[in-house]
Amino acid sequence: MELKSKKVLVTGAGGFVGSHLVERLLEEGYTIRCLIRYNSRNDQGLLQDIPSDKRSQLEIIAGDLRDVDCVQKAVKGVEIVFHLGSLIAIPYSYIHPREVIDTNIMGTLNVMTASRDHDVVKVIHTSTSEVYGSALQVPIDENHPLQGQSPYSASKIGADKIAESFFSSYSLPVMIIRPFNIYGPRQSARAVIPTIITQALTGKEIFLGDLSPTRDFTYVKDTVEAFAQIAECDEAIGRTFNIGSGFEISIGEIAEIISRITKSEIKIIKDEQRIRPEKSEVQRLLADSTLAQKTFGWIPKTPLKKGLGYTIDWISENLHRYKIGHYIV
Repeated sequence: MELKSKKVLVTGAGGFVGSHLVERLLEEGYTIRCLIRYNSRNDQGLLQDIPSDKRSQLEIIAGDLRDVDCVQKAVKGVEIVFHLGSLIAIPYSYIHPREVIDTNIMGTLNVMTASRDHDVVKVIHTSTSEVYGSALQVPIDENHPLQGQSPYSASKIGADKIAESFFSSYSLPVMIIRPFNIYGPRQSARAVIPTIITQALTGKEIFLGDLSPTRDFTYVKDTVEAFAQIAECDEAIGRTFNIGSGFEISIGEIAEIISRITKSEIKIIKDEQRIRPEKSEVQRLLADSTLAQKTFGWIPKTPLKKGLGYTIDWISENLHRYKIGHYIV
């Protein structure tokens, strides 16, 4: 299916990945409706980073995924739904598990129900590599067991299964995209790479938690390309696809690379408040994205050092957006 000229909905459009996806779809001339989380400041989140002439083309609805009426209104009249909206921070899920579970599971139920009610042609549901927990075998393919090691990961497992059930029970044309660790411009300091970069650019000390876990980092523009590609692939309906680089690196090694790129002499300090509960910390993630490559031709194109360079350049120009030195949950 060609998406061009189709009317699409992007939930979570004001977020890091959502705003990049909206920008990618705008480049292709798609008609886009955005669902963002309401706030009294009329803040459109990271959609504000899109040039105003392009942003004026967007239809923006402010509301909440947990509001059935809001989601019904957002879905009505669109053909494709990109469901990215969720509460994503793992440390936040330790503090407010009920809100995270309610938003991610019930919000997804509302999106799937509205998509069924309004005969949506395709629904792209966003999962996360966190649903796998610590790797039991590597690389991790889509058949790896799911492990709820945090309230966040458990909520995303639940959301994935809701999406899967709507395909099986109602023949809703759902496909699940499961990104591994995304990074790039606009990402907040709740994520580790911006946390390291902001501290490296402004001081000689970097406060981090455990340095030993490994992650599979994928540049944000590569990730949104996977969203665009999967939506045009009828063969992807009813299936789940990993989206990752196939390269793992420890948090400590990432800090060293960022230090070299920024030419910073830094000292890494272990910050106890950033240490996650032992059984909750995911120790290793490494993606096998073979299925995505074979099914809709997706491959990552941005080498880690180049992507880090782009990210460092953007953060350098936008340091005023960050609370340097503060632990962001």
